[in-house]
Amino acid sequence: MKFVSPKAFFQSRFPLALLAGFLLASAFPNLGVAGFAWIAPGLMLAAALGRPGGESFRLGYVAGLAHYLVSLSWLLRIPVTGFPILGWVALSAFLALLPAVWVWMAFQIPSSKFQVPTESSGEKNWLDAAKELAAQSWSRRIAWSFLCAAIWVALEMFITRLFGGFPWNLLGTSQFRLVPLIQIASLTGVYGVSFLVVWMSVSLLGAAASILGQPGYRSVWTREIILPLAAVGAVYGFGFHRLTHTPAPGETVRVTLVQPSIPQTLIWNSDADTQRFRELIALSRSAMTNETDILIWPEAAIPKMIRYDEETFQAVTNLARSHGVWMIVGSDDGEPRRDAVKPDDTDYFNASFLISPAGKIAARYCKRNLVMFGEYIPLVRWLPFIKWFTPIQGGFTPGERGVPFEMGGPGWHVKTATLICYEDMFPALGRDSAEPDTDFLVNLTNDGWFGEGAAQWQQAAGAAFRAVENGLPLVRCANTGLTCWMDAHGRVRDFFADKNGSVYGAGFFTAEIPLRTSVESRQPTFYHEYGDWFGWSCVALAVATLAARWLRPAAGVKIHTSAAGHPK
Repeated sequence: MKFVSPKAFFQSRFPLALLAGFLLASAFPNLGVAGFAWIAPGLMLAAALGRPGGESFRLGYVAGLAHYLVSLSWLLRIPVTGFPILGWVALSAFLALLPAVWVWMAFQIPSSKFQVPTESSGEKNWLDAAKELAAQSWSRRIAWSFLCAAIWVALEMFITRLFGGFPWNLLGTSQFRLVPLIQIASLTGVYGVSFLVVWMSVSLLGAAASILGQPGYRSVWTREIILPLAAVGAVYGFGFHRLTHTPAPGETVRVTLVQPSIPQTLIWNSDADTQRFRELIALSRSAMTNETDILIWPEAAIPKMIRYDEETFQAVTNLARSHGVWMIVGSDDGEPRRDAVKPDDTDYFNASFLISPAGKIAARYCKRNLVMFGEYIPLVRWLPFIKWFTPIQGGFTPGERGVPFEMGGPGWHVKTATLICYEDMFPALGRDSAEPDTDFLVNLTNDGWFGEGAAQWQQAAGAAFRAVENGLPLVRCANTGLTCWMDAHGRVRDFFADKNGSVYGAGFFTAEIPLRTSVESRQPTFYHEYGDWFGWSCVALAVATLAARWLRPAAGVKIHTSAAGHPK
């Protein structure tokens, strides 16, 4: 193995790639400096500008690895010996392939009339490469930056679906606090925000290259950002229009959210089941002093299966009957396996239940998107040793479809769709769960796995986009973390905090959730109507450009080097 001296390392492009990765990680909660996301992608390309294809891939990988190791560091809080470090490194190493592929593709698939320089070496030659980029025509640089944004979105579409999908920290979610900007998600989904951020970031790189290429022209950089800047302005205009033309709220329903704040180690300790369940019931009875219509418990709140444990069933249904409330609760469930080989073969589900005021189970929804290595073990049938490296012994079976929860009382009727755990991170799943007459979305989650880390804040940032995409409020009931509700524009309107001001403690709060009025057209958002049309368009553009590049190799401008490695 060739030794690289510290001096050589710091004179290389890798520190710039690391900086790009750290800036990208810092754009997401907890630090959450949204502006860094507008810089990081362009900085990744700047690090690889003028380098061969293999090195550009490695530079992108280093940037991606730095990003994910920092932004997913909450995995180290999982209270399982050994697994957190292994899972943290393995998942980060896998996800880092996406920025690596993006950087590589950005320099490899421009058209035959436009070739970004990729063969220079040394710090001086980076300037030469930047000048060659500036020497390309304005229209070709704009087309390149547009294509780079499309490729980024195509890769996000890929990771959202691969192996069940892991759509965590999609670039657009870093902008969740910029409420006018994110309203474009009602048309394009979160991918439209990702596209805008990357397009502007790469255009800024083009602006920097133009300044280096034509230092005598003070305003030469403005033409590089004029189109993406106009697009951002138009998106803000659309967002402000949407925010100011919201129908007046009609009737409301009172929803009480209970946050039991159960440590994950206690959830795994069956000896503590009885005590923690009693505390949950007592907390819920205290919450009933606030007259409410719907009482919600989070994922993992009930220690035993509600359908099969008589004591649990009676306690829950008695609470509903005695207070005359509807309840939405999280509980594991099981059924005899279809086509079972053994008589006792059982499918287990991570489920939510709707309990009526009459004390009956009115509906059940089973989680469809399971957490890899947390709720199921991939490839375990062929590689059984994998289960030794996971925090679970068995696994859940995914549900087959969404199930609406319909509730009503004197003068009101509500229809909700339930998402469990990190299902609120999946754009397509949120869309599939919401029907045209759905009043609001409900997310039941258990963030006790991650203590007081960034996970729950990053998840909430992603959840805000499900509200915008579908034009519906979203109610989040967490075991610990951020129990809150968001309006149809993705704004957190209210959240739980204990008497010390902490969002991690045990307690409850009641919210007034607006319902759709009878005069409202219930017109679905464009995204809800047509889905990931924008994302798939970016996939088509990326694939078509890649195919054209392979069928007709580029013959564009390149820097030729001598045997000594210096420009001729």
